[in-house]
This record gives sequence, structure tokens and C-alpha cells, in this order.
Amino acid sequence: MADKLKFALALALLVAGVVGFYLLSEQALVLRVLSVLAGVAAGVAVAWFSEPGRRFVGFAREAITETKKVVWPSRKETVQTTGLVFAFVVVMAIFLWLTDKSLEWVLYDLVLGWK
Repeated sequence: MADKLKFALALALLVAGVVGFYLLSEQALVLRVLSVLAGVAAGVAVAWFSEPGRRFVGFAREAITETKKVVWPSRKETVQTTGLVFAFVVVMAIFLWLTDKSLEWVLYDLVLGWK
């Protein structure tokens, strides 16, 4: 139950920051943005101390660790793969255009006799 209250309070703080942005419409933009940032910071701080917040932080750390394990392609591999994709798209476009024109010729000229 306490975690639900903490989560509700975190959401309320986040909403308060956004509402503050609109209530301070006559103020400088810096104050309005600081209002939103303060609401986000306060909401994150409260959520941090709830069980779902701790689980999320653990998940985020594991995601960062897994991202570091990824073997990213080199620039050369990326350019080659992109070139192959473009070439395939061009070949498919030509094939579909030829198929369309062939069916158009068969239907309109041969079957229906429209010229």
C-alpha cells in the first residue's frame, strides 16, 4: 500500500510541475522550464524509494550492461548493408512496375480490347 501511495505522490509531483509550467505563463520561460524540471526531479526522487522504482533502476542498470555487450557494426559494414537494401528496393520497384505494366497490357489490350 505504501508503494502505491509513493507512486501516486510521484505522479502528483510530476503533474504539479507541468501545471506549474502553465500557471507561470506570465513568467520567464526559464522559470516555467524549471517548474517542470523540479516536478520531474521530485517525482523521480519519491519514486526512487518505492519498490517498483528500485526494480526499475535495477532494470535500467541491467539494460545498460547488456547494451555495452552489443557488437556494433563498423562504418563499412553499415554502408554496405545500406547499399544492399537500396539496391534491393530498386530491383523490387522495377519488378513491380514491370508486373503492373504487363498486367495492364494483358487486361486492357488483350482481354478487354481497350486501346
